[in-house]
Amino acid sequence: MTYTDKVAELHTTAGEIDIRFFPDVAPNHVKNFIDLAQQGFYNGTKFHRVIPGFMIQGGDPNTKGSDVNSWGMGGSGKNVSAEFSTVSHKRGIVSMARANDPNSASSQFFIVVKDSPFLDRQYTVFGQVTKGMDVADKIVNAPHGANDRPNSPTTITKVVIRDAKADEKGPTPK
Repeated sequence: MTYTDKVAELHTTAGEIDIRFFPDVAPNHVKNFIDLAQQGFYNGTKFHRVIPGFMIQGGDPNTKGSDVNSWGMGGSGKNVSAEFSTVSHKRGIVSMARANDPNSASSQFFIVVKDSPFLDRQYTVFGQVTKGMDVADKIVNAPHGANDRPNSPTTITKVVIRDAKADEKGPTPK
């Protein structure tokens, strides 16, 4: 098993969420996320989709704009081929969102707030929350309306990629 040495700190208007990566099961998705984060791509995007008892979704550049009807439709302009694995979608897992085409993942990602094994081998798992699940819970339980859109979406103010601390390293879960 490979151990990751990088962590993403998602600084949001609701608090901080830290994510460790699984390059051994999704090297291209990890590289894509880190590259986008280091370019500032995620800064100013919102968690535009929240489904209590399931997940929160963010990473759409369209959420920087005011046309809420376009939220959920944007990406980086580059797709990443599927890297499905045996890692189960347990609470805290971070996975890439996509359209119907399994190879259409781009920039949008989601954090699972409740075990969701029905997603296994359907979506690419590339990380896990190591800190801030309480923040994810706050985001998912915020009042929301049509299309699972939160009434007052949480903004990702910036994403910082840093070296993992000793207690943030570990094997990829099964």
